[in-house]
Amino acid sequence: MTTINWFHEVEKRKDLLIEQTQEFLRIASVLDESTATKQAPFGEGVASALAYLLQKGEENQFFVKNVDGYAGLIQHGEGENSVGVLCHLDVVPAGKGWTSSPFSADIRENRIYARGAIDNKGPTMAAFVALMIVKELELPLQKRVQMIIGTDEESNWRCVDYYFKHEEMPTIGFAPDADFPIIHAEKGITDVSFNWKGKEKIEASRLRLQRFDAGERLNMVPDHASVKIVGELGELEQLEKNFHQYILEINQNGSATLDNGTLNLEFEGISAHGSTPENGLNAGVYLAQFLANHSFQSAANDFITFVVEHCDFDGKLLQINTRDEVSGPLTINAGLLQFDQSGEAKAGLNIRYPVTASGEDCIEKLQGVAKRNGASLIVHDHMGPNYVEGDHPLIKTLQNVYERQIGEEPELLAIGGGTYARSLKTGVAFGPMFPGREDVAHKKDEYIDIDDLLKMTAIYAEAIYELAKDKE
Repeated sequence: MTTINWFHEVEKRKDLLIEQTQEFLRIASVLDESTATKQAPFGEGVASALAYLLQKGEENQFFVKNVDGYAGLIQHGEGENSVGVLCHLDVVPAGKGWTSSPFSADIRENRIYARGAIDNKGPTMAAFVALMIVKELELPLQKRVQMIIGTDEESNWRCVDYYFKHEEMPTIGFAPDADFPIIHAEKGITDVSFNWKGKEKIEASRLRLQRFDAGERLNMVPDHASVKIVGELGELEQLEKNFHQYILEINQNGSATLDNGTLNLEFEGISAHGSTPENGLNAGVYLAQFLANHSFQSAANDFITFVVEHCDFDGKLLQINTRDEVSGPLTINAGLLQFDQSGEAKAGLNIRYPVTASGEDCIEKLQGVAKRNGASLIVHDHMGPNYVEGDHPLIKTLQNVYERQIGEEPELLAIGGGTYARSLKTGVAFGPMFPGREDVAHKKDEYIDIDDLLKMTAIYAEAIYELAKDKE
């Protein structure tokens, strides 16, 4: 059989790949409960993106299925066993500060800029075009290829939970939603929040914190935080002066507005993915550190103190820090920090723990922290770790594909991010980010490099063929 030049096949479809990627990215597929219906459980934007991709599947004569709006299936080939390619089309909120509109999919400097460009709609389109190539080349397959499209990955994974209650589990598979070469270990993930109830009586104080707001999602480092403070004019003026000095000293951006006895403070941080909080600058934590040097009503003081004394990157302050050789250290992202003048407050944490650690032990320790601080602990979500041994045939096949396409020996990696690979009985994350590339997922001006888009499509095409061509 003639050797297939996979990259050449992708180049022949370059214009189509770029055009469809842009069209896909222009759909604002952010979770929107306000527009949710039975047919669109995660809102109109997500439903539109799913409809778009399934329509492309029909146009290319794949078997397609809309699984009650929770997920989609695009399938090619026949066989008892199946290869899963698990992608997601929902994206995190765009946030502020973009150079161009976050859903314009503008091309600048050979990059497509849009929310979801790298996480995960660009790679999803790469996988789709890769499957098109395998089909158009009429290559014989012994397994079915099932491209499974999730719609709630950035929130609670209700999509894959629903899908696998109603549809079959692929025999093996990969998720194009992390890093190349191959992610064979993913940390366990738990989302928790410390909650405080409000108080009926609010004591008098010279300064009173009315509102504290930071963050939109637990898996995003907050890039903006704001507070509203009332009190005596002289105290407010001094606080405003102190804030200007604070942001100057730490060389960060912020603003202060004093109007009719109310001081509004805004602090600008740097967003990052919740799995790598050290790559961002948590606006909520930094603003709390400033406020900790001042005195407010007791409930506010307690909340601010909790944030400063417990919200770090590695869990040392919560006494849950741990690490292992396979996947590295535990990480924490304080993704949602809120306080109301009634005393009602919340500190939401996204915790990623090593594959050999116990999530249950971690939660038990957090229960103790909550009790000592007069809070209740709510566990919103908990997903165990994913780990596939390095000598598994799935990994060996993907290693061979990567080495042929890139010319480098593939290293096995571990991450704190959570991909759909962990929803499979046997699955790994495979790309899309190449070594040395900037991680722009969840950041403003997120982009995908067009040359990388072409390369990953070639890799996915060969990987799909190699995994599906043999019975075993």
